[in-house]
Amino acid sequence: MLMRNSNALSLLSFILLLVLAGCSSQSGRYKIADDVAPTDAPDVSKVEDAHPKFEPYSRGGNRKEYTVLGKTYRVLDTGKGYQKTGIASWYGAKFHGHLTSNGETYDMYSMSAAHKTLPLPSYVKVTNLANDKSVVVRVNDRGPFHDNRIIDLSYAAAHRLDMLKTGTAKVQLEVIYIENPESVALAALQETKLHYVQVIASSDKGRIDHLAQTLADQYQVQTRIQQSGNLYRLQLGPIGRQQIAAQLHQTLQQNGYPQSYLVTE
Repeated sequence: MLMRNSNALSLLSFILLLVLAGCSSQSGRYKIADDVAPTDAPDVSKVEDAHPKFEPYSRGGNRKEYTVLGKTYRVLDTGKGYQKTGIASWYGAKFHGHLTSNGETYDMYSMSAAHKTLPLPSYVKVTNLANDKSVVVRVNDRGPFHDNRIIDLSYAAAHRLDMLKTGTAKVQLEVIYIENPESVALAALQETKLHYVQVIASSDKGRIDHLAQTLADQYQVQTRIQQSGNLYRLQLGPIGRQQIAAQLHQTLQQNGYPQSYLVTE
């Protein structure tokens, strides 16, 4: 009888260890069960906004589709033009120091955020509609997985928006999209249109001829004169790059030809 009770106690102890081990494996990622504000936070009132710049979308966190809590989310191809109004929340000490969805380390004292569908990373201007305060955050994480919330802000961002006490706030989101500079440069090189700067129009052909020679020498650019009836139009060009034509146009306006304008063919 004693042996039987001993075996039963051993079996009970083993089952209890398994249960505890299971609980530990589920909650072991985080040191605390519920998210809280830091108890010894530094002064984050002077933390600068995230500085938008071009960054290629990361390999991590950008699967076309992913499923959380039984709901499937589809990640956007680009954040360009994205704007939305909804409820923001914030996350703090529970997640501080843990990996974000794109493999970086979450820092609640930086200007960062989590979003369900924006490609990572993205830069977003967030405005608290209750007090018109705004911040620029860098989105590098996924969440919040609540139907009525559109963004999860870092502790620092929430502090700047004055929403720590309320926990949530109605906000306006606006993506700050930075084009790939290589793509912009390539597009400029592939441009096939020709640009001219129309300087002046006059019926005095001699005046137009003299001014054409003067400006060609001064700006080292070709000129052309187009006739329409008895009116002569003096144009500088052709110029293959719109940016260069715009710079020349601005210079001419500053140097006594405010009526000049760009012509593209």
